Amino acid sequence: MLHRITPNMITFSRIALIPVFVPLLLVRDDYGPGTWIAFVLFALLSLTDGLDGYVARSRNKVTRLGIFLDPLADKLLVTAALVTLVQLGEINAWVVVIILSREFAITGLRAIAASEGVIIAADWSGKIKTVLQIALVLVLIVPSAPEWLALSLTVLTVAVTVGSGAEYFWKARDLLRDGGPSLVDTAGSSPETGADAR
Repeated sequence: MLHRITPNMITFSRIALIPVFVPLLLVRDDYGPGTWIAFVLFALLSLTDGLDGYVARSRNKVTRLGIFLDPLADKLLVTAALVTLVQLGEINAWVVVIILSREFAITGLRAIAASEGVIIAADWSGKIKTVLQIALVLVLIVPSAPEWLALSLTVLTVAVTVGSGAEYFWKARDLLRDGGPSLVDTAGSSPETGADAR
């Protein structure tokens, strides 16, 4: 049975569970079951981030659709969580605006690069940024999380998010200026992780 599960099926499942996660987060009742179900579900969806990419590579089934859907699933999950947390008053809207602006900007940069037939080179800053965003959401979901921890993680996440975005644009300066391949990754892998984009 397991061999019938395709990488894209895993990715679609992650996307399909987002509408389940959001209501659980909205109706959370401090230490009630809804809060912890939302916490566990977000953690599982985040942990399975690399599963679809691993399955695709191990079975040699990396597809253009998968390369597109995997980072999309990540961004949809984090976006849904952050926007919901803004509605709950757990995080300032300006923080989410900064984070989402970076995501849209890098997505646009990747689209420009793709139109020139190049792929943005991998970078650890994107991975660190994603880990911090996931950690921030998990901390904000927990009612008993110390305020200093949430604040510190928020500041660090914003700093790394902005810094990693600026780094990508700096590397792409030649590409943006005259179409030159300043950051070509000819391996054919997706930016940042080899299977998904950050």
